[in-house]
Amino acid sequence: MSPSSDRPGRHRRPKPTTRAATPEDIEVIAGFVRSLAAYENLSEKMVATPEDYAAAFFGDNPRVFCELGFIGDKPAGIAVWFYSFSTFLGRHGLYLEDIFVDPAARGQGVGKALLARLARRCVDEGLGRFEWTVLDWNKSAIGFYAAMGAPLNDAWVPVRMTREAIEKLAKECP
Repeated sequence: MSPSSDRPGRHRRPKPTTRAATPEDIEVIAGFVRSLAAYENLSEKMVATPEDYAAAFFGDNPRVFCELGFIGDKPAGIAVWFYSFSTFLGRHGLYLEDIFVDPAARGQGVGKALLARLARRCVDEGLGRFEWTVLDWNKSAIGFYAAMGAPLNDAWVPVRMTREAIEKLAKECP
């Protein structure tokens, strides 16, 4: 212990921790996703239920995964991810679908801890890429990512089909 940490009135912030989500975390996961939807002004698009998350993350054949970040024993953030694949590299990658840190916990290292956990997975598994998207209006997130060596990739434009468009296109399948 350093001398300054012995002084009365001096408090050290607990270092954030991370771990893989468990089935017992479903309500926490759902709460963070609802908070993310509200933050992004997309609450009306939020239709997933805790049961949907339980099936996706912990069903017979999970294809999506979740990490939780904590300050002490309090859940403070979430990272939802899945494996991708690069035909050019011939290797799998990791795609971060969502990351969200509770506003009260921001600035305490939770987001960086979650990203570092996923980066460690990439290194340990020999993955070729670690990718995600960010809303163009979220300047604080863009700056945060750039400071960690992940600047925007303006060469690629995200494309997304809605369920209705998918169904329409699927009818054209020979």
